[in-house]
Amino acid sequence: MNDHAFVPDDFAVPLYLATPQFRLEPLGPQHNAADHAAWTSSIEHIRATPGFPDGDWPPEGGMTLEANLADLQRHANDFAQRRGFTYTVLDPDSGEVIGCVYIYPSHSEGHDTDVSSWVRADRAELDVPLYEAVTAWLSTHWPLGTLNYHPR
Repeated sequence: MNDHAFVPDDFAVPLYLATPQFRLEPLGPQHNAADHAAWTSSIEHIRATPGFPDGDWPPEGGMTLEANLADLQRHANDFAQRRGFTYTVLDPDSGEVIGCVYIYPSHSEGHDTDVSSWVRADRAELDVPLYEAVTAWLSTHWPLGTLNYHPR
């Protein structure tokens, strides 16, 4: 990961995206327990989601709540430093964590930005709407160039 900003200094990074089905807000340590519960309940489903075939995440055996907190703190720091942007996906009514969206500089040839997202297995019907909403949002409101975001 580079230590320089991923977006121009004058770009106001959006702090949310809201649709009738979900809302996104920056992922941070305050989401630790709910985030941990969300992904650990859906490891097999997430690993089968387009964009997660590398076998590294989520770990099959899970991770401790403390390790998850460190991961969330890293994502929050990346966001603050404008090196990458991770959003938690929340149910608009209950506020419970139902997924996550990652936006980082690309490591792929021919792309500027790598994007990935997941939803809990029990909310799998939101995978396509999340993909479509995030793709439209990033394409129209962000200066990210070409996206590498696996279609649904």
